[in-house]
Amino acid sequence: MTIPLSKLLLCAVCALAAAGASAEKADRNKPMNIESDALRYDDLKQISIFTGNVVLTKGTIVIRGARIEVQQDPEGYQFGVAIAGPGKRAFFRQKREGVDEYIEGEGESIEYNGKSDIVKFIKAAEMRRLRGATLADLTTGDVIVYDNNTDVFTVDGGAPKGTTGGRGRVRAMLTPKQDKTPEPATPGPTLRATTTLGGGKP
Repeated sequence: MTIPLSKLLLCAVCALAAAGASAEKADRNKPMNIESDALRYDDLKQISIFTGNVVLTKGTIVIRGARIEVQQDPEGYQFGVAIAGPGKRAFFRQKREGVDEYIEGEGESIEYNGKSDIVKFIKAAEMRRLRGATLADLTTGDVIVYDNNTDVFTVDGGAPKGTTGGRGRVRAMLTPKQDKTPEPATPGPTLRATTTLGGGKP
C-alpha cells in the first residue's frame, strides 16, 4: 500500500507533537563552547571558522563536524553552520524539555539558527528521537527542517539522482507513545508483632 507523502509528513509531525515536550529552553542562554584543531576569525565579516574535529556545545546542544562557522548578530544571537568531512555527516543532538528524550540528526551540513531556534539538516539528512537510549522515531530525506520551539519538522525528499525534476523518497519509522501510567501497587501481607523467632505465641 502506498501512503501519500502529505499523510506521512503529518504522521511524523504528530509523533513529535504528541510527546508533549519542546527543546530544552535553557539552552538559549547557555554559553557556546567550541573545541577544534584550528581557528580563523574574520573581523570584517564577524565570523569565526573552526576546522578539524570540531565539537560545539551549548547547554544540552552538541554539534560535531569537520568545519563549523559561527556568526553572532548585534542582538547577541548566534548562528552556526557545521560541514562534514568527505564521506561523512555532521552531527546534532539536543535534550527535550522535561523528559528523558533527545533529538539527534545528521547531514552533510547542518545549519543552526539561535534566534529562531531552528535546525536544518541538509543532504543525506537523518533525524532521530530517542527515549533515553532507545530509538523511538527515525526520519530520512534530502533536507529536514526542525523547529525547536514547536517540535514540528518538515522533510523534503529531493530529486532522485540522475534526474532534474521530481521528488525523492521520504522514509519514516514512528513508534507509538508509550503509556507511562503506573499500575496500582498490590498490598503486601499484614505484619504483626511477635516476641519469638518462630512467629508463634509467646
